[in-house]
Amino acid sequence: MSEKTILKLQLPTDPLWVKNVVESNIEELLTDHAYCEQKAATNGITLIIQNPNLSDLVQEMIMLVQEEMDHFKRVYEIILERGYVLGKERRDNYVNELRKFIIVGGSRTDQLVDRLLLSAMIEARSCERFKVLSENINDEKLSAFYHELMISEATHYAMFIRLAKKHAGDIDVDKRWAAFLAYEAQVVQNYGKGETIHG
Repeated sequence: MSEKTILKLQLPTDPLWVKNVVESNIEELLTDHAYCEQKAATNGITLIIQNPNLSDLVQEMIMLVQEEMDHFKRVYEIILERGYVLGKERRDNYVNELRKFIIVGGSRTDQLVDRLLLSAMIEARSCERFKVLSENINDEKLSAFYHELMISEATHYAMFIRLAKKHAGDIDVDKRWAAFLAYEAQVVQNYGKGETIHG
């Protein structure tokens, strides 16, 4: 998978992130990953609560929530298998910075499209990070696990983009997405240095 052609991300993660940061603190990475899956499920629930009239979106989010909680369960099982415990929730500064790009006010359609594009962006970067992990981590089980989840995140990314375009009204989603990508490239320059999925 080429991030340039599929995910459109402008700044790739340095593979040395895995060797220099992640491998020395797998427990921290797994704890952060578990909470990322939980937050993704929560985001799906929030989209249902905010848009109960959009039946197609509700159905998509039901499946997403189920899948994200299954991923949470699987990460948690890996944590237990390795003799670790699930630590406290970590702040995701990367996601918090992305949120600053979302339109405040505006129409319900503006807000929905931006929420869907924010979700797509998080899934895209998570997909890219999982790819880097799967290709560089010196751990066969985690390599296979992150390869599987990479494919899942790519599917979620595509779903959020598709829903944004379907419910955009007269909003130019491609133009807004291009602006979001440019903003993300500025944000992500400060990340990929910590032992967290987005850190």
